[in-house]
Amino acid sequence: MNGVDLFLLGRTLMKIGEEAMPTESIGPQTTSTRTVLVVVADLRGHAETSIGEIAARTGLPQSAVSAAVGRLRTVGAVVTGPDPADRRRTLVKVAPEVPERVTEVRAAPIDGPLAKALGTDDPARIAEVVALLETVAARLSPGRSREPGGSAAGSSG
Repeated sequence: MNGVDLFLLGRTLMKIGEEAMPTESIGPQTTSTRTVLVVVADLRGHAETSIGEIAARTGLPQSAVSAAVGRLRTVGAVVTGPDPADRRRTLVKVAPEVPERVTEVRAAPIDGPLAKALGTDDPARIAEVVALLETVAARLSPGRSREPGGSAAGSSG
């Protein structure tokens, strides 16, 4: 595997993940799922941060970060407030309680979209690939435990 193969694999996995996420009852959104997830990933590595800092780290426009934070705030995934040191800045942090919508999204199975991408309905083959993905995620994903299938306490997605 080389860098190009790894990048293309990542894009494929992102598409499968987006397809697996439930979208019923959330209505039209002004921000893409991908943008929201980039912000969530950044927040996992920064306990409390400003919208401008998220934009700088992710390379997203500040307006896109603000919209994504707004969407996350609406579902209760993050809380925001003024920066005590500079009241013009808004600080963002992961909500202390996992909201119902986040729990619903995390519980959505990936089997259907994964089966479609693999071109098979064989449950053993799908389970094998899920186990491999869990192993890779446990080793590489921020905010996850180092054991397959586990997630670190207090992480949010």
